[in-house]
Parts: sequence; structure tokens; C-alpha cells
Amino acid sequence: MVGPGDLPRGNQGILRTFALGYPGAHEAFPWGERVIKVKGKVFVFLGRDDGGLGLSVKLPQSRLMALGLPFASPTGYGLGKSGWVTVEFARRDKPPMDLMRAWIDESYRAVAPKKLVATLPAAEPATKARPRNTAARKKKAR
Repeated sequence: MVGPGDLPRGNQGILRTFALGYPGAHEAFPWGERVIKVKGKVFVFLGRDDGGLGLSVKLPQSRLMALGLPFASPTGYGLGKSGWVTVEFARRDKPPMDLMRAWIDESYRAVAPKKLVATLPAAEPATKARPRNTAARKKKAR
């Protein structure tokens, strides 16, 4: 179990600090897990005690693109049906930190009150999903 005195190191610590930089963001430990909330609603789950990185975020825009990546899967406990995605990396993996930050940003914007979101600069898309088959690419190019 994780508690308030156990500060994460490495990539998890970097993402924790990033998430806590959002207006109204605060850390909590429901169910023995580290989460970052805004106005009582979770926008990031941070996990893994083995030195790896585990992250769950709500991705209303980039969910399908995210789920096409080998390290991502729908979040358990029925949250995946609501747009939540979980990523997991082993200790030696090099997570795409810019993408993780973009997903935290998207999750915050999806969960936070509109008044708080309005104080942020315009969002940049995490990554645009590309059509998977060549017929779709040709059609898009026309």
C-alpha cells in the first residue's frame, strides 16, 4: 500500500509533480493507491511499487489511438467503458513522457470544472490517430 509519506521517484515522481501543477489539483490515497484529484474527482491514478510506472487517465479524444499502443489497455473495474486507459511500464522501460504529460492534460480537462479548464492555455492534441488501412489513407488524401 502507498501512503502520503511515500514519495514516488523517477518517472512516477515526474508525472506526479506535473499533475499536481494543475489548478485545484491535490493528492489523495483512496483504496491505498496514489491518485491526483481536482474538485474531488480523480484525473490520474499513479501506481506500481516495483519501480515501474503505472498510470490511468481519462482520454475522451485519444482513447482509441492510445489503445492501439502495446503498453496500453482499458482500465479495469468498468472504468475502461468510460474512456479510462491504463499504461504500464517496467522499471527499465523508457516511457514516452511527453505523451504521458499530454494524456494527463487531456484527463484533467475531461474531469475538471470548466472554470478551471478555462484558466489553462489551449490544449495541444496528444497525437493524431492515423487511418490504419491504405484505402482510408487514399480517401483522406483526396
